[in-house]
Amino acid sequence: MIKREDRKRLRLMRHKRLRKRISGTPERPRLSVYRSEKHIYAQIIDDTKGVTLVAASTVEKELRDKLNQKTWNVQAAKEVGKIIAERATAKGIKEIVFDRGGYKYHGRIKALADSARESGLKF
Repeated sequence: MIKREDRKRLRLMRHKRLRKRISGTPERPRLSVYRSEKHIYAQIIDDTKGVTLVAASTVEKELRDKLNQKTWNVQAAKEVGKIIAERATAKGIKEIVFDRGGYKYHGRIKALADSARESGLKF
């Protein structure tokens, strides 16, 4: 059985390997996703300047109120994807590079990505 520390270390190694290939530019910034046990965070980053352009997460009060209680399920991830896409299009961002953060493209990560695509972002 893999210990929690080993699981985290392996995810960080995968993320490091991904970041060698993925970088956000002003034309196509990077959508970075982080998943904790209770929340999901997404931010759009311009790596050339090192600036976060747009962010959304289940920690935000209006999203928590909208979801009632659970902030750790697939429905919450869909809402975060929808909100991040709305905020990005409001800032004029239409195309992004998706950074799954070393997580499998499955479950909450996939739900967030699909929701962002449906809301108008191009990957």
